[in-house]
Amino acid sequence: MKETILTNKKHGMPVLLLVLLLYIASIAGCIWSAIALDAGAGAPAVVVLVATIVWMSLGWIFLCGLKVLKPQEALVLTLFGKYIGTLKGEGFYYVNPFCSAVNPAAKTRLNQSGDVNGGQNGASLSINGAGQVTLSGEASGKKVSLKIMTLNNSRQKINDCLGNPVEIGIAVMWRVVDTAKAVFDVDNYKEYLSLQCDSALRNIVRIYPYDVAPNVDTTGDGVADEGSLRGSSEVVAQRIKDEIQSKVSEAGLEILEARITYLAYAPEIAAVMLQRQQASAIIDARKMIVDGAVGMVEMALERLNEKQVVNLDEERKAAMVSNLLVVLCGNRDAQPIVNSGSLY
Repeated sequence: MKETILTNKKHGMPVLLLVLLLYIASIAGCIWSAIALDAGAGAPAVVVLVATIVWMSLGWIFLCGLKVLKPQEALVLTLFGKYIGTLKGEGFYYVNPFCSAVNPAAKTRLNQSGDVNGGQNGASLSINGAGQVTLSGEASGKKVSLKIMTLNNSRQKINDCLGNPVEIGIAVMWRVVDTAKAVFDVDNYKEYLSLQCDSALRNIVRIYPYDVAPNVDTTGDGVADEGSLRGSSEVVAQRIKDEIQSKVSEAGLEILEARITYLAYAPEIAAVMLQRQQASAIIDARKMIVDGAVGMVEMALERLNEKQVVNLDEERKAAMVSNLLVVLCGNRDAQPIVNSGSLY
């Protein structure tokens, strides 16, 4: 389906004024014909009376062709089932009064911004005291929003590449770029987008581990890398965006951005993974402490030898190294003990 933009249709105000003037003229003609008939006039008065009654009964049909659009709104129109074009851009339009607006997603409400209220039925045109025309009802609820909207899909539980269950949620910024494809090529473009987001998220997340893991290839080039959901969020989000875009292009939608809004281990393994992370952190900290302590001991022995402060045999050196390592690597502050006797 190819989108067709209807141009030169901004005749809403002239048509509205013309219809109102004809109604005023018909009322005046009805009064005149009644007076003329009362005065004994013939056929002309009858013709005028019939014409005015017919106009007052059917003239409202022309008001159905008046369409009001605000910025970043569109109206997809069909005439007896045939797509005739799309109105885009703010303005007061007049089209064939028998045209009907189509938007299968009008009543669909997702967890996102910009959902329209599709609960109205019928169509009405009202003029307020300031002379502003407001169109409400069926045509208003069938409008297709061209604004950038944010879809915040519900969190999903997905197994990463190591089989660990992960809960993840994304926010997708999107908009409609082809109204004909969005309305006619898919049944409901909002539900279609939501399902494609879920599918793309599952396809991408199962490629990555939650945290950096050895011997894992996340790029598909056959070489292990350090990609992970936690550490490569920008790359993961870009891949999710590209995956969604490849699926929704046929629906006339454009994906502007995708962001990970929530990422955590599933509750059933969260406690175990937390203990694992704590143990890993403790081990890394201990390694750093031991490396630093060994360096300090080496420096102390070298300085003592250089300055010839004291001569220590191998046994005393071993005792000194042991004592220094205990002091430097211990979890508690060392308690000093003064030796008042001989060192030997």
